[in-house]
Amino acid sequence: MKKEEKENVPNIMEKIISLCKRRGFVYPGSEIYGGLANTYDYGPLGTELKNNIKKAWWKYFIQNRDDMVGIDGGILLNPKIWEASGHVENFKDALIECKKCHKRFRPDKLGDTAKCPECGGEFTPAKTFSGMFKTIIGPVEEEGLVAYLRPETAQTIFADYKNVLSSTNMKIPFGIGQIGKAFRNEITTGQFIFRTLEFEQMEIEYFINPVSDWNKIFEDWVNYMHNFMDVIGLNRKKMYNHEIPDTERAFYSKRTIDMEYQFPFGQEELWAIAYRTDYDLSRHQKYSGESMEYFDEKENKKYIPHVIEPTFGVDRTFLAIMSEAYNEERLENGETRIVVKFNSRVAPYKAAVFPLVSNREELVSKAREIYGGLKKNFNVFWDDRGNIGKRYRYQDEIGTPYCVTVDYDTLKDGTVTVRDRDTMKQERAEISDLTDWMKNNLEK
Repeated sequence: MKKEEKENVPNIMEKIISLCKRRGFVYPGSEIYGGLANTYDYGPLGTELKNNIKKAWWKYFIQNRDDMVGIDGGILLNPKIWEASGHVENFKDALIECKKCHKRFRPDKLGDTAKCPECGGEFTPAKTFSGMFKTIIGPVEEEGLVAYLRPETAQTIFADYKNVLSSTNMKIPFGIGQIGKAFRNEITTGQFIFRTLEFEQMEIEYFINPVSDWNKIFEDWVNYMHNFMDVIGLNRKKMYNHEIPDTERAFYSKRTIDMEYQFPFGQEELWAIAYRTDYDLSRHQKYSGESMEYFDEKENKKYIPHVIEPTFGVDRTFLAIMSEAYNEERLENGETRIVVKFNSRVAPYKAAVFPLVSNREELVSKAREIYGGLKKNFNVFWDDRGNIGKRYRYQDEIGTPYCVTVDYDTLKDGTVTVRDRDTMKQERAEISDLTDWMKNNLEK
C-alpha cells in the first residue's frame, strides 16, 4: 500500500463507519449506556445485508451441492467437548498489562518493546489469559456446571457427525455446514467489526477418506471458495492466499491457507481453509468412548475420516463487501455522490418505489399498487419523503440497485421511470413487464 493510500485509510474507514451508523447498517453496542467495547448491533439495513450474505452462502455451499448438508448446532455444549478438542488446554495466551494506562497486550505481538506503546509505562508480569467465556448452567451458581460459550462452531459438527450419518444417506466424501455465533475473549480487538467479542461464522467440515488425494480436494475447495467472491461481489484481485508455514499453523492442522483480503486498513484474514486430518474425530472418540469410525462399503473397511475445513467470518465478509461497495463520485455540478454499489444478490433492497410527488393522490395510489406487486417477489423500499433528488441520494447510500418512479406519464401510458444506481441512467418500462424486467436485470 502506497504512503498516500495509508494516510487516507483512517478517513475511508471513518466514512464507512459513519455511513453504517447513519443509514442503519451497524450501531455501537449498548450505546445509550456508554457502549460496551468491541460489541456491535446490526440495524435494519445491516440485518438485511447480513441475512443476504448468509442466504447466498447457504445456497452456494449447501443447497447447490449434492455432497453437503447443514445443521444448526447449539452455543452451549457439554464442557467435555472443549477438553477433547484441546481448547481448555490450548486456547490460552500470555497477557501483560501496562501499570500506567492499564491496557493489555500479548507479549508476542510487541516484539522487543519493553515499554507500553500507548503511554510508555512499564508492564506487569505475564499472566495466563483464557480466550473462552465461562458461564454457569444451573439455578444455584455454587452448584452449577461450568460451561463455555463456544469459541468456534466446528466442534458442534464433529459432535453431531454420527447423527448426521445415521439420519441421512450421505456417503464419504461429504460435508456438514452451519452458520452460527461464536465468542472469544479477544485481547486485541478493533477495526470496527473486523475483530469483536461476539461474531458469526459460516463453517464447513468436509469428511474424506484418509487415503484419498487430500491435496487435490483441498485445492478444489480453495477454487470453489474463490468463486464465491463473484457471487457476493468481492474483487478477486484483492484476495491473497497466504500459505501458513509449519511453525505457525495450529497444532491440529497439516495445511492451512488464510485467504487475506485488502481492506482499507490493510491486508487481513477474511476466510481460511485447513486440513485438520483426523485430529478432532479421534479426540472425541477417545474422550467420549463413542466410535467415530466410518464403514466404507466400497472398500469394505472402517476408518476415521479426515477433515478439510473451509471457514468464513460473516462479520468480516460484511465489512469486506461494505468496503468494496463504498464509492464517492464527483458529479458535473461539483457535488460528491456517495454510492454503495452492492452486488444485487446481497443488496438489502432490490428496488425503491415512489411517486414523483407525494401530494397527488393518483400518483401515490398508483405507486402503492406497483410497490405491492413488486414486494411479492423482491424486498422493496417505499419512499415518499422530500424531493426526488434526495430520495435518489438516499437510495444510492443504502445500495439499492433500482429506483422506480411513478410520474404523470405513468397515468397516461402505463410506464414508469427506472433509474440505475451505478450509471444513474433512466429508462421507461411497462408496468405489466416490471417484475420480469427486475428479475432479468437483477440476475445480470
